[in-house]
Amino acid sequence: MTESLKDKVVIVTGASSGIGEACARLLAQQGCKLTLTARSGDKLEALARELPAESLVARADMTSPADISNMVEATLERFGRIDVLFANAGIYVPGEFGDGDIEELTRMLKINLDAVLRCAHLVIPQMQSQGSGDIVVTSSISGFIDVHWEPIYSASKHAVQTFVHTVRRQLAGDGIRVMSLAPGQVANALWGFHEAEDIARVSSGERTHLTSDDCAEALLYMLSQPRHVTIRDLVILPQNQVNI
Repeated sequence: MTESLKDKVVIVTGASSGIGEACARLLAQQGCKLTLTARSGDKLEALARELPAESLVARADMTSPADISNMVEATLERFGRIDVLFANAGIYVPGEFGDGDIEELTRMLKINLDAVLRCAHLVIPQMQSQGSGDIVVTSSISGFIDVHWEPIYSASKHAVQTFVHTVRRQLAGDGIRVMSLAPGQVANALWGFHEAEDIARVSSGERTHLTSDDCAEALLYMLSQPRHVTIRDLVILPQNQVNI
């Protein structure tokens, strides 16, 4: 038996492209009510017009605590509840740590980790008052393996994993599930893939990358489980990813 997502209120951060956009589209098809969040208001407005669901556009910079707070407040004002936080926004800065731009690296930590903590901290009281809720964080296979060519990105995802595993136990008695979606290589704009032909080549062709739609299907699977089932971590890899 699966759980219906119809009329569930879902916040999607990083919704303007990639995994976030794909998840927003799929959740809209399930009848969810969505808060779409990213820095690009124009992209969010265009996406909202295409979705077959009630959507709130809340432009927000995930490095701004005020923007994050306003996003949550706007969601509650519009919908009156929050059923799912999909903390998906993230950036990727690989390379040698010693040669890296420390400002860019710390900015990545703010978006990949600090924003997750802030979003979760703001929605938890509402979920506790409801007696239910789901927090899903986009993690990575890099949160399970020390990937030497992306040390700070990997560190951010390891921290996400620790957050998910510990806070899950703290909130279990409140009816709140805390979960991580941890994909391998994904062919989308974050990783430099923009053309449909190239995405098809490396996914269904070479099988070295997932697609954003693959990740959306995985999220739907996690959220559709009956309430007594928590998928703590869902690691999905392309069949032919062998570099880690």
